[in-house]
Amino acid sequence: MQNRVEPPIFLSRLMTFVFATAVVVLGVMVITLYKMFPLNRPQVFFLMAQPKHTVDVTLREMVPADENLDIYKRAFVKEYIKARNEITPNINVMRKKWMNDPGAAVRAWSSEDVYADFAQTRMRNALMNEVPDFDIKCPVEFDSRPISRGPDMYAVNFRWFCENSGGQVAAKDYTIVLRLESDNETQVQWTDRLANPLGIRVVEYKIESVDGDTTNNTDPLNSF
Repeated sequence: MQNRVEPPIFLSRLMTFVFATAVVVLGVMVITLYKMFPLNRPQVFFLMAQPKHTVDVTLREMVPADENLDIYKRAFVKEYIKARNEITPNINVMRKKWMNDPGAAVRAWSSEDVYADFAQTRMRNALMNEVPDFDIKCPVEFDSRPISRGPDMYAVNFRWFCENSGGQVAAKDYTIVLRLESDNETQVQWTDRLANPLGIRVVEYKIESVDGDTTNNTDPLNSF
């Protein structure tokens, strides 16, 4: 027994350290794999082979006309009023919103005739054709939710005024009546799939009164 050679103490401690490290690494890997296990199931992914702006979504069947659809339409009416009448100091944002392009908000949400009338307003032409030499801001403030006037007809009341470096234009209260339409086979651009998934369009836009005066049908964008 006296001739037995004991392993060096350093080597023994090194092997113990290596073994302990391997156990810890193995434990971490097991925990990581366990947490990743829920991902081990089939998932569907859509791969786009075309640019987004060239993709159209065709609606084959409309959602039934129930309370939820009415709530959606009322919200759409308010968004349309804001897109058409609200003015911000950022000229690039305004041109992107008002330009004659299928991806622009007002153009996408309007019928041909309604957009043609909008395109003739003085403020739209001024912002689209030249850069103003002043900052202007015209917010839209709703005092109530849109009121139903019949199937797909809504009246909306809002206050509209403008502010610039020279001060504030007197606020005016407008009542505007809109008629909505959405046909089967309506095509919705890919870029509009979230803002207007049902492909609703404004096919009639009428200024009913200004400050309660029903004989005054001046468009807010023509009031300058």
